[in-house]
Amino acid sequence: MKVIATTRKAQGTGASRRLRRADKLPGIIYGGNEPAAPIELEHNPIFFALRKEKFHASILTMELDGKEQLVVLRDFQMHPYKPQVMHIDFQRISPDEEVTMRVPLHFTGDELSPAVKVDKCIISHTVSYVEVACLPRDLPEFIEVDLSKMESGMTLHSSELTVPAGVRVVTDSVVASVITPVEEEIAAPADAAAAPADGAAAPAAAPAAAPAK
Repeated sequence: MKVIATTRKAQGTGASRRLRRADKLPGIIYGGNEPAAPIELEHNPIFFALRKEKFHASILTMELDGKEQLVVLRDFQMHPYKPQVMHIDFQRISPDEEVTMRVPLHFTGDELSPAVKVDKCIISHTVSYVEVACLPRDLPEFIEVDLSKMESGMTLHSSELTVPAGVRVVTDSVVASVITPVEEEIAAPADAAAAPADGAAAPAAAPAAAPAK
C-alpha cells in the first residue's frame, strides 16, 4: 500500500488546525538513520485506509516529496466525536532489519470443534492480534488460528500458533479458551410449592369468630 506525503513546514497548534480545516492531516515520520520529520497528508485517503485491517499490519511505501521509503503505521489519534483523524505517526524501516508488528488473527473452525459440537461449550477469542518479529518481506497480513481441535477445558496460547517461516511470536498470551456454559436451575413458584399434593385434603377453614355481645 502506498501513502503520499509532503514535508510540513509550518508547525504548532495553530498550523495544525489550519491544515485540518483544509482537509489535510498533520503527522510525523521517524526512525532509521534520519531525524524525525513533520509531514502532511490528504486526510480522506488516510481516513478510509485506517478502516482496512491490512493498513495496520503491512509494510507501507511512503512517497515523501517524491522520494519513496518503507514505513509502518505506529500510531494515530481520532477526534473524540467527529469522523476525523487528528494526527498520525509512521516509522521508517529497513528491508534488512527485523521489525516488530501487531498482526491480526483470523479464527476458523469453532463450530467444528468437539468443545462446541459435542460439549455445547463456547470458544472465547481472547485477543484479536499478536505481536510478531520478522524481516519486512516475511511479515504476514494475518495469522490463521484453527480452533477445530479445541476440546472442553482447553486453552490456546500464542506460542502454540502456526506462523510462517521467518516469523516468531514475541510475547506469549492466551489466544482462545473454552468456556462451559452455566446451566441455570429453574426454581418452582412459591404458590406451587405451597399447593397440596394430589389427593390430599385441603385444610379446614377456620371457624368464624362469634359476634360480640
